Amino acid sequence: MTAPARARRALVTGASSGIGAATVRRLVADGYDVVATARREDRLASLADETGATTVAADVTHADDVDRLMAAVAQGGPLDVVVNNAGGAFGLDPVESADLEQWRAMYELNVLGTLRVTQAALPLLRADGGGDVVIVTSTAAHGAYPGGAGYTGAKAAERMIATTLRQELVGEPVRVVEIAPGAVATEEFSLVRFGGDRERADAVYEGYEPLVADDVADAIAWTVSRPAHVNVDLLVVRPVAQATNTVTARRPR
Repeated sequence: MTAPARARRALVTGASSGIGAATVRRLVADGYDVVATARREDRLASLADETGATTVAADVTHADDVDRLMAAVAQGGPLDVVVNNAGGAFGLDPVESADLEQWRAMYELNVLGTLRVTQAALPLLRADGGGDVVIVTSTAAHGAYPGGAGYTGAKAAERMIATTLRQELVGEPVRVVEIAPGAVATEEFSLVRFGGDRERADAVYEGYEPLVADDVADAIAWTVSRPAHVNVDLLVVRPVAQATNTVTARRPR
């Protein structure tokens, strides 16, 4: 009698809210065994209760946390997918007056956090015959906009991780996928960017229909569901109203 195929197994970072939480929900619904990680244990606990996902509280900007996270992942069995979603933007200041600490924080989280998790995940992906490295960047990785140099720079560097890694792993059964969302209305992204200023955060999405987290989760789930010989190198997902980072059709007030 043939043993039933095991469920595919995924690790999702930045899973406590927004795109990360939506991706956990979607992958669980698609039959994945999901490990969800983020810093906030209370939110992870709620997500676990809702979805049945395994959770590990960890901060991807700390090497010791990533080591502990990957040890926990390894104990649970083979890994097929890692979704590097943890990230964020801090501030919208011109280069001339930019806050160096905000830039440092964006590089630590978006770039080095993704690098740490990817480096640690690759041996686990290879151990069972390969898998998928998904890196959630942004349309910010593909074009500049005023006030955005810190975030666009960090996301462009994160994009280079994906683009370069794909070349370095060519010939191996490891797919590297970049998902680049445009404007996505989540509960926290713009609020964090503007230091809790709700009025500024809400204004980002006024006058048009932005993406929601489920739209991006759907894109992620689609890319990792492709046949093994198919790699989606880059998937840019924008609201219909958004043509570029600086051109959005908004309804008159």
